Amino acid sequence: MSQAIDQRYSKLAEQSCCLSCGKSIERVELRPGQVCVDLGSGRGTDVLRMAEAVGPTGHAYGVDLAGGMVDKARRTADKLGVRNATFLSSSFEQLALEDGIADWVISNCALNHAQDKHAVWREIHRVLRHGGRFVVSDIYAVDEVSAEWRNDPEAVAECWAGAVVREQYLEHVGTAGLVDIRVVEESEPYDKGQARVASFTITGRKPQGEQVACCCCDTEGS
Repeated sequence: MSQAIDQRYSKLAEQSCCLSCGKSIERVELRPGQVCVDLGSGRGTDVLRMAEAVGPTGHAYGVDLAGGMVDKARRTADKLGVRNATFLSSSFEQLALEDGIADWVISNCALNHAQDKHAVWREIHRVLRHGGRFVVSDIYAVDEVSAEWRNDPEAVAECWAGAVVREQYLEHVGTAGLVDIRVVEESEPYDKGQARVASFTITGRKPQGEQVACCCCDTEGS
């Protein structure tokens, strides 16, 4: 799977096409000195924006599955003289980041690529500080994607075949130990590839201390 994703998105690194289904960065409230992480950072645009917002006493990390995207982001940061941004090529299931390092974790339409989504959300929980928050935009499948497509690397790389159904997605988040989970934006279903999917944005946080997680997720304003 990872090879197909790397090949597809590394080819797109030098192009100007849009790569994201969400704008999670618009929902973060960054302060100077904070540390933030973007999973699926692509060309690094959001990471550089976050690096500017947190200032020289803070830091922004970008993590991407595609080596070409990481290379592009590093070159851009060097060109702009940004010193408080680091870009890593890594799977989302095993992040090369310290425990409790991040005040914020964001992601835009990237986590659906991961094979072990339980592991991804456990990693998000691990790297967040106590009280740290996440904002994730992604897709979910209206109906379960057939095994034929779930196991097709090219279809997963096209950002649809790796989608799980809404209930399962939110269960992954809750069972990782994250709380105050809210769906703050959600699209109508639409066809993509051989599946019917929808896009949504979810927020939540890591508890301040030990706390039993609740995966009863409400839509904002309900």
